[in-house]
Amino acid sequence: MNTKKFHLAGETALLLVLLINSLAVDLMSKSGFGISTISSVPLIFSTAFPFLTFGTWNYIFQTLLVITLMILKRFFCPGYLFSFIVGIGFGKMLDVHNAWLQTLPNALPLNAVYFVAGFALMCFGICLANNCMLPIIPTDTFPRDLSEILSQKYKVIKTTFDLTCLTTTVVLSLTILHRFYGIGFGTVFCAFVTGKGVSLVQKFFDKHVEFYRVTGRKHVVVGRNVRHA
Repeated sequence: MNTKKFHLAGETALLLVLLINSLAVDLMSKSGFGISTISSVPLIFSTAFPFLTFGTWNYIFQTLLVITLMILKRFFCPGYLFSFIVGIGFGKMLDVHNAWLQTLPNALPLNAVYFVAGFALMCFGICLANNCMLPIIPTDTFPRDLSEILSQKYKVIKTTFDLTCLTTTVVLSLTILHRFYGIGFGTVFCAFVTGKGVSLVQKFFDKHVEFYRVTGRKHVVVGRNVRHA
């Protein structure tokens, strides 16, 4: 039986990504269960080498990811440059959400709700980013495009990427700071489960949502180059 799909513009999806993913990161930070896996790397660098700010280390980290993708693809991709503009918008929304989330109460049951809500929003937001057909934040672009380059399932690449970030954070924490920093149960949980969570959301999108472009190439349905199943 054919199911009528909901049509969503990629431009709208990208705006939702900026709102949802930033809220997800702040909710998980609010929970106190550990910073998100990807954010843990620039956090450790900014703590170990404070001559550069956390934001600056974020951009350095994102730049290295984009350079790695271009090396693997063996050509310069202008679209990646727009990813940094999206990253700036993402950073601004982090500040906006953090301001109002500070007014919410803290208690163990509420913190658990914050974490679960943040994780669910993060999986949903990453999936929107993967399908919007527009340049997205480099940390989201990297696993998406790498899965296409290597012809591997997205959930495998995403989990491997998250575990690599987690391992880097642990090694730097112990060798430079001589203690664990910014790592909690939530960080480890995200490293192992985020890829699977995004894959489950993608299956729902495949059945019920059709993405298209309003600008640029008109009404182009997202390809199935990225393997999620």
